[in-house]
Amino acid sequence: MASTFGGINTALSSLYAQRRGLDITGQNIANANTEGYTRQRIRMQSQTGSLNPGIYSTTDQVGNGVTVAAIERGRNQYLEDRGRTEHASSAYLTNTKATYDQVESVLAEPSDTALQARLHDMWDGWNDVANNWQDPSTRSSLIERSKTVTTTLNDAYTSISHHFDDQHNQIDAYVTQVNTMASGIADMNNQIAIAQKAGLPANELQDERDRQVMQLSELSGASAILKDDGSANVYVGNVGLVEGFNARELELTGPGTLDEVMSSGDKVALKWSGTDSPVTAGGTMGAMLDSMNNLLTGIVSDLDSVAKGIADTVNTAMAGGYTIDGKPGDGSDPGVPQFFEGTTAAKIKVALTDASQVAFSQGNPDMTGPDPSLDHYVADKLSGMGIDPTGPDATYQSMIGRLGVSAQATARRSEIQDSVKDQVDSARQGESGVNLDEEMTHLLTYQRGYEAASRVLTTIDSMLDQLINRTGMVGR
Repeated sequence: MASTFGGINTALSSLYAQRRGLDITGQNIANANTEGYTRQRIRMQSQTGSLNPGIYSTTDQVGNGVTVAAIERGRNQYLEDRGRTEHASSAYLTNTKATYDQVESVLAEPSDTALQARLHDMWDGWNDVANNWQDPSTRSSLIERSKTVTTTLNDAYTSISHHFDDQHNQIDAYVTQVNTMASGIADMNNQIAIAQKAGLPANELQDERDRQVMQLSELSGASAILKDDGSANVYVGNVGLVEGFNARELELTGPGTLDEVMSSGDKVALKWSGTDSPVTAGGTMGAMLDSMNNLLTGIVSDLDSVAKGIADTVNTAMAGGYTIDGKPGDGSDPGVPQFFEGTTAAKIKVALTDASQVAFSQGNPDMTGPDPSLDHYVADKLSGMGIDPTGPDATYQSMIGRLGVSAQATARRSEIQDSVKDQVDSARQGESGVNLDEEMTHLLTYQRGYEAASRVLTTIDSMLDQLINRTGMVGR
């Protein structure tokens, strides 16, 4: 038979358990707007009576009350893993889209002030020379219009180079941030493992660790695998960044400027510190590497092709022509340089400084013979290059078309990916987020449970008072 005083312990255990439930509910409510916080739930378990009664003994004991078996986190590991994957993909596409937006803003096509319009003006300048070559102002205007073309190409290269520098500086800062976070996660792994071995909850530490792992996923495409001791291994690519209580570091290698990348052909890369092993990064850092090594360099290569096409087209045509003074335009005369100097977007410029240096005539006025004369054949030929299907304009238009298609496709993919990410985040929030209406219900539940346990304790106290102080007092 159970002890008369056993009910006190039963009621007391309920008071402890209900109060713990109230504490957890209050913690959830307090952190309803805390980033990365996971709602907690108290799991209660009844305490049984004697587990090993004697062979022939019997008991009518129904139990010894209730105990708090665990404080559980409302996390769905599948959704967390899915969330890291989707966040990494979204960050990658968002950064790539931003790079395309930057390049498109630099080129600013279509526009009355962009390169296509400047090329059109330059070919019109040659047409003006063909129609009125006697007037030096048409040739002076041609030189100025051509300088505007080269300046536009130079400025485009400079802007893209600055964007490369910005990304290089940013990814260098991200490397430091990733290394710092990896070290912090390794320390938290150690603390969580120690707490679990001691039977203590470490929910807040796990929340902070999961928040940082999610941030690592966005930065580097990292993934994570939980271990039995409560720690988590974090991987970038297929290599461990954090394994148990130890963390590795990343390093940024390769050229530091766009000029170096274009001249050497080397690429900016990440590697594991102290080794030559490359790091296969995703997320924002992966997008930056792809932008610096492929997207931006590809745009510059296309601009270089346009610059080379302009220089070769005009210089080749002028090489067979003569100036108004009868000097050859092939560069053999020291007083008449070739029209363009340099064949890249960064270095192309107009070498002519005077209208008299424009070799617009196929005929040589200094030629001895029956018909020495000036004409406008060179200028006339160049005036039609704007519609030449193999000319620099066609090359540039093809480049702009490819850029527009790629930018539009990336923007669309980014939009779709953001939608997928939001859906996954909504599912994650449904599992781990704090619902204030639900917490208010729990608050009332634990409140009533605490009040009921108090009433049980009061009732037992009254019964014991009757037993101890009033039994046997009749007739006295």
